[in-house]
Amino acid sequence: MNFKGKVVIVTGSSSGIGLACAKKFTALGANVVIASRTEERIKAIADELSCKGVSCLAIRTDVTIELECKNLIEKTVEKYGKIDILINNAGISMRALFDEVEISVLRKVMDVNFWGTVYCTKYALPYIQKSKGAIIGISSIAGFHGLPGRTGYSASKFAMQGFLESVRIENMKKGVQVLILAAGFTSSNIRKSALDAHGNPQGETPLPEDRLTPPERVADNLIRSIRKNKRNRIMTTEGQLMVFLQRIIPLLVDNTIYKKFRKEVQSPLKD
Repeated sequence: MNFKGKVVIVTGSSSGIGLACAKKFTALGANVVIASRTEERIKAIADELSCKGVSCLAIRTDVTIELECKNLIEKTVEKYGKIDILINNAGISMRALFDEVEISVLRKVMDVNFWGTVYCTKYALPYIQKSKGAIIGISSIAGFHGLPGRTGYSASKFAMQGFLESVRIENMKKGVQVLILAAGFTSSNIRKSALDAHGNPQGETPLPEDRLTPPERVADNLIRSIRKNKRNRIMTTEGQLMVFLQRIIPLLVDNTIYKKFRKEVQSPLKD
């Protein structure tokens, strides 16, 4: 796919994977719409990325609010007349054992990760069908296998993937590409803003961020996957192996995951 002149919407684009995608697509000649709750931040990004022949439009959007997602789509079409690619990237994580977490935390994670994808996809779909474009969901290994201390996050990613797979099949004769990309552990703010058992940002990361996958690499993989018309893309070898082995030796996979997450800094798992 030649991205020059295409219209690309990226949710959760004030930092991390979303920002990296916005930069990569504008560099390829696409007109990019960036959406986030941080209005001043995305307006500054839009000013930076807009250049001759390419524009970047910032639209403040809280993806948990259906009408704001509808507004995002309407303002995009009003400006550009079409939508070619929707990247559902907005996301939030959590870190707490299920028997300690407040239900409101799980609901908030679902509202962002699952319902945000549903709302944006619902209103963008007619335009993407018309352009024979692509819908992308930024997922995680947590969407293929449950992770301890991340019940809400895993549930939201499982739900998002099931939703997008259904949308893919419903539109398989309409020329719409639906891509689910599991990025693996990526250097971003998602772990610092992950919610604790009471819904407060955790404020620190349990992982060595400087050793994690750069968001630019995720954006490059996403672009290659769109060009190759991929359905699913699991970026890490570890993730690919886990998804394969869980069907053959699931107990071993469970034990391996337990040991890995038990070693985290201040792990919520207790022997």
